Amino acid sequence: MADGTESPEDFPIPPASFAFLVESILMQAQIQLGLLNLGEKDEEPQPNLPLARHSIDLLAMLQDKTKGNLASEERRLIENGLTELRFRYVQVAEEVKRRNEPQPAAAEKPDEGPRIITADGGKGTKTE
Repeated sequence: MADGTESPEDFPIPPASFAFLVESILMQAQIQLGLLNLGEKDEEPQPNLPLARHSIDLLAMLQDKTKGNLASEERRLIENGLTELRFRYVQVAEEVKRRNEPQPAAAEKPDEGPRIITADGGKGTKTE
């Protein structure tokens, strides 16, 4: 448009295809894992692991149901996508777990016990 705004009609809708379906679910899972930020630039995306797991399971089901009926390019797309998502899921789940663990208190010096002060001001050994 001339005024700098874009309407939905400015973007052509891609044809329906297996690749587009897989890529749509892949992107959905990446958003759910917090790997893509579609919100504010300064807002950190929050992972939703149950929804991400569901999207991964949907792709796995789709892979299973279409086994033997895909072109090699389609098969590679879904295999590689699932492998990447599963790897990222484990990474994000570990990061979420690490963030939710209670942080240990600041390291304190071990109790050294009382010390003997010598006449010259030096420290002696611990008393037992």
